[in-house]
Amino acid sequence: MKRILLILGLFVATLAGAQKVNQCGIIVPPPSTRSSFSSVYEAKQYISTMLDRINWQENFSLREQNGINNAYATILQGRRYIIYDNNFLENLDSYAGTKWASISVLAHEMGHHYRNHVISSSGSTPPKEIEADYFSGYVMAKLGATLNEARAAMEQIASPMASASHPAKADRLTAITQGWNYANGISNETKPAPPAPQPQQNPPPATNDASWIYLSLYSNQEMTVYLSDNGRDFTEAPLKTDQPFVFKFEVYNYGWLRFSNSSNARSYKLYHGKDYAIVWSRRSNNWTVVEVP
Repeated sequence: MKRILLILGLFVATLAGAQKVNQCGIIVPPPSTRSSFSSVYEAKQYISTMLDRINWQENFSLREQNGINNAYATILQGRRYIIYDNNFLENLDSYAGTKWASISVLAHEMGHHYRNHVISSSGSTPPKEIEADYFSGYVMAKLGATLNEARAAMEQIASPMASASHPAKADRLTAITQGWNYANGISNETKPAPPAPQPQQNPPPATNDASWIYLSLYSNQEMTVYLSDNGRDFTEAPLKTDQPFVFKFEVYNYGWLRFSNSSNARSYKLYHGKDYAIVWSRRSNNWTVVEVP
């Protein structure tokens, strides 16, 4: 895995019972009928307030990309981005019972930028996630959140078990608590380094991660396709006509795309580091996937 994100990737797989989880075992909050996270403008306001509270002069770009059930930090064309699913954040707030849950997600992703994790090609690792969790707790305290509010999202969606990319829930909650304590001047028994800015504040243009897949739709109507990390479990991915769908697969450096969620549908294999377009084929009289040179 080569991108940094809080709950990562395509949310295929299921947990015991009715809960849906992503590839890293993070619980996906159930749908909510309440609307609490209004738009990218609200998200940008939260990001701006966070930057002010920690006195970090950085210019972030935000992109709303519904359907990814996710939030993640990345660098695109030399700019720092936080990309998030608005519906996911709304559902998370409802599931956790507090507006602070979605704010802590944004703080976590900012932490990956703050620690310059996204310029590394090593992807998500437990130490990186712990640093971002610590940063999240620190920033949440600066925003005035209580410790319970700072921990609310992780309490609900973190996996109890560790993986190769993410720590166990208990360790993540400990990191959030330590960051929150540090911001409030409370001593930790084992206190990691405070979240100081890294020497290199601006992302170098050369680190624009070319391994991302850009999937473009050449149509006058939106379309829903289905993506899979393992070739068996497929998840909806809504495509818009005015912007590419930017993503990576989570298990390998490739994955599969179908136009319908049927086992009989043709599967197209997509590789990291390549761009693809969905176009109408006059020969087959159907939609097809082509690699963009």
